[in-house]
Amino acid sequence: MKVLLAPDKFKGTLAAGQVADHLAAGLRRADPALEVRVVPVADGGEGTVDAACAAGFDRLVTTVTGPLGTPVRAMLATRSNTAVVELAQAAGLGWGSSPMTATSYGVGELIRVAMDLGCSRIVLGLGGSACTDGGAGLLRALGALVLDVDGVPVAPGGGGLARVARLDLGGLDSRLSQVELVLATDVDNPLSDAAPVYGPQKGASPHQVAVLAEALDRWASVVGGDPTLPGSGAAGGVGYAAMAVLGAVRRAGVDVLLDLLGFGDAVHDAALVITGEGSLDAQSLRGKAPVGVARAARGVPVVAVAGVCSLTAADLVGTGISAAYALTDLEPDPARCRARPGPLLELTAERIVRDHLCC
Repeated sequence: MKVLLAPDKFKGTLAAGQVADHLAAGLRRADPALEVRVVPVADGGEGTVDAACAAGFDRLVTTVTGPLGTPVRAMLATRSNTAVVELAQAAGLGWGSSPMTATSYGVGELIRVAMDLGCSRIVLGLGGSACTDGGAGLLRALGALVLDVDGVPVAPGGGGLARVARLDLGGLDSRLSQVELVLATDVDNPLSDAAPVYGPQKGASPHQVAVLAEALDRWASVVGGDPTLPGSGAAGGVGYAAMAVLGAVRRAGVDVLLDLLGFGDAVHDAALVITGEGSLDAQSLRGKAPVGVARAARGVPVVAVAGVCSLTAADLVGTGISAAYALTDLEPDPARCRARPGPLLELTAERIVRDHLCC
């Protein structure tokens, strides 16, 4: 029998590939005859480039401008004429956050690198951003000018947009007209949610949230386009700029990644699919990786593994996930669970064999 492993990362503990490795070890220990295939997945957020590289994309490391304006090392993945760019690599919270000044400039630099390599299709994973700049930094890196009423460039970050009066696209990189830009995100919020919903997660105070919200409204009046489109609020409004100015098309992040990673071929003839993520909760039901995997499994039974699970069996009805296993079932102490997820994943995999694969 063939088992397909398609987990997302367990955020803060294990990358998706590491989760798959531990699950595979447990499966083989329980039944050495099992054929195990691995397709680590992602939903457009952190781990997207890693997932692409695990599927055979080439990894390129370069230096770009981080969210605080200092140089950072960031990765992108390429294969043939396709590039996978992960916003979190260049403008993620892991590089620190300054709610009013954090910029998406480095994301535009990664897109430029992809175009320099000759890529005509760029998948931009949106998630885990430190910025709330409406994508202004992204556009600046690609040659646009973001100006105040006197024609002076405004300060970087969402705070600077309080003074924006004009967007000059005269210097926008002409190669963008020949590029298919696909936004991969599980966030469907409009631009108006970027500050109040996600700003506090980036350290914004209530006053700063109010200032950022007003600044983004001003930015939308200058840029035009439709700030109410689903996903325009993704990554602090980067989704908005990409769609309104660059003509990007948004798709559910996990669907984009499953296509890129060849999930459709891998699931063929599988007896079982095992997916998962660190926390299986209400947010998971809105299209995160496990539900996306189950939807794409074409009727193959799917079970999910998570560090913690707050969903009931009734919650899972209609998702395509037939059962969920939490590591906290084996180790109730969350701290201990996070400290040693590998062995717990292996024990869980053995249990899954007994529950779903034994005659």
